[in-house]
Amino acid sequence: MISVASKLPYVSEVGPGSGFFPLWLGIGLVLFASGLMFASFASSGNRAKNESQSWKTSARALAGWLAMMIAIALLGRIGFALSFVILTMFLIVALDRRSARLAVAVGIGLAVAFHLIFVIALDVSLPVGPWGF
Repeated sequence: MISVASKLPYVSEVGPGSGFFPLWLGIGLVLFASGLMFASFASSGNRAKNESQSWKTSARALAGWLAMMIAIALLGRIGFALSFVILTMFLIVALDRRSARLAVAVGIGLAVAFHLIFVIALDVSLPVGPWGF
């Protein structure tokens, strides 16, 4: 991300360029990931006690990643809004073990917020599905 963002313009005539946000996002991701790695190495003394918890946590992380990849693959077929609602519902119900009603409300609310911010306010098109949303 940092490599590609550094090739984009950092500033433009009106303010930050197209490379500004991705560059700092990439730098932040590298810094926070490094911090998590160092914290993980520092706490590896309790390894035997936390071995089963580690597998459970890893499986949840893998399930979240797989759900994200499936949602990305579905973007072109069913559109951003529906794909995002399904992803949000899965993350809340399956991984966070909350109620389905809460998951539906949060998913729809976030999809509407994304639509208002990107499509209405910023005039950026999001992928639409065969139903027009």
